[in-house]
Amino acid sequence: MEKFSYEANGYNRAQVNQFVSDVIKETEGIVTKCREQRNDIEKLKAELEHYRNLERTLNLAIIKAEETADNIKRVAREESEMIVTDAKHNASRIVNEALLKAEKIQANTDTLEQNMKIFKRKLKLIIEQQLAVVDEIEVLELDPK
Repeated sequence: MEKFSYEANGYNRAQVNQFVSDVIKETEGIVTKCREQRNDIEKLKAELEHYRNLERTLNLAIIKAEETADNIKRVAREESEMIVTDAKHNASRIVNEALLKAEKIQANTDTLEQNMKIFKRKLKLIIEQQLAVVDEIEVLELDPK
């Protein structure tokens, strides 16, 4: 604390006035600084609230993105299961159709083999008959009548 010099009617007025003036300036500086700091605090609070809102929004977006990803995975799984099921049904149908065709081909083959045997027998019979005719012709040619 500052000490003032004495005069006839008390402390030196000029020193006291200078001290009061200095205190007023210092107080005004402190008040101004407090106002500035209060404004800074308000700005920081507003900024903090803004970032908190952003954080909430991001968290909601992350939750929605995870839900969407889960839904996409579920739908993809369901579609793949349907594709596999359809493929199994189609494979079974194709195998059954192939088996039916194979049975028809086998039946046709059996019929052709049977027809071939009949044809061979008939051909053999015709050839034997023709040989008999040739033999008769030879006998007739050899017989001088």
